[in-house]
Amino acid sequence: MHDLNTFFSPLPYIETIDKEAFHPLQWGAHVKALTSEDFDWEEADMVIVGCGESRGANANFSDAPNTIRKYFYELFVWHPHIKIVDAGNILEGASEADTKAALAIVLKELEAAGKTVLVLGGSQDLTLEQYNAFKAVNKTIQAVAVDMLIDLEETAVVNDRSYLMNMLTEDPNFMQHFTHIGFQSYFVQPQMLQTLDMLRFDCLRLGKVRSQLSIIEPPLRDAHLLTIDMNAVKYSDAPINKNGSPNGFAGDEMCQVMKYAGMSQQLQSIGLYGYDPTLDQEDMTARLMAQMLWYFIDGFSWRAQEASLSDTASFLSFHVQMQHQDTLFMKSKKTNRWWMQLPDTSMAPCTYEDYLCACNDEIPDRWLRIQERLS
Repeated sequence: MHDLNTFFSPLPYIETIDKEAFHPLQWGAHVKALTSEDFDWEEADMVIVGCGESRGANANFSDAPNTIRKYFYELFVWHPHIKIVDAGNILEGASEADTKAALAIVLKELEAAGKTVLVLGGSQDLTLEQYNAFKAVNKTIQAVAVDMLIDLEETAVVNDRSYLMNMLTEDPNFMQHFTHIGFQSYFVQPQMLQTLDMLRFDCLRLGKVRSQLSIIEPPLRDAHLLTIDMNAVKYSDAPINKNGSPNGFAGDEMCQVMKYAGMSQQLQSIGLYGYDPTLDQEDMTARLMAQMLWYFIDGFSWRAQEASLSDTASFLSFHVQMQHQDTLFMKSKKTNRWWMQLPDTSMAPCTYEDYLCACNDEIPDRWLRIQERLS
């Protein structure tokens, strides 16, 4: 791996604190810094990268990553075998484009090294740099966005309200599938949903997801990239959202989202965006984001436990007659997650409810949507 030190602030936040002040079982005592003498990229399972670039949201360069770190380091370690490295913060460039170029190089190197990267932003248009890391190596991916808005506006300059237009429609395109989670209908133009539907992408309304949170686990299981705008959280649980909504995900629901994400064996790039520490009452949003990171790590600990689908002894198999065709469903004995077989014999993530639907001789919507994309 190339030397990435030049892209980061000379003094990482983790080196400004007294690590001896932490309990030996707090993350502040476990996380290693990019510049520490015993640092080794090869040992890292997960890398934290801060990038306060917020000019894409017409805001100043932010100290958001360090505020989130402050509360994350105070949380206790339940999975000491997971090695986390904090690379520090991307240096602020003379222009927004300079900062983004540096972030893109760092993410490309880390993706090539097979590391799971947690980006602490910054405005959500930095998601494009997450995507560009895969695009640079011609890797086709699946992505998930959690946001109360659908950032598909047409603007002269890419910003946090239009980045999806580039990511989903540019040519050549490396987006195999995209799922948007938690949009609030009254904030979204119907034409945006029609556009995404024509592209065979999926959009899940806030109300539908909150009524059955487990429906988002399959798309997260297949995702390579996850981007979260904290405006998806209701104002009472994330008081930085001055332009947010009284409706949205609760804090504990966002933690469950992150646990599902952590369990995904494909997910390599995660971005948490939209946090402005100057608006945060008692740092409550930063505390929530720190806990979201904790739950991602908790989910990550399950990755090694899941068996390969080829290891049939680790799964329960169920053959179901669905619309006059035999369909195979498999349930993991280790994680209780489900898969369903498609006509081409490939296996797709699904839920227990999809299995029950098939048992009633009905074709699950998830099965139909996947078939639409494959046809």
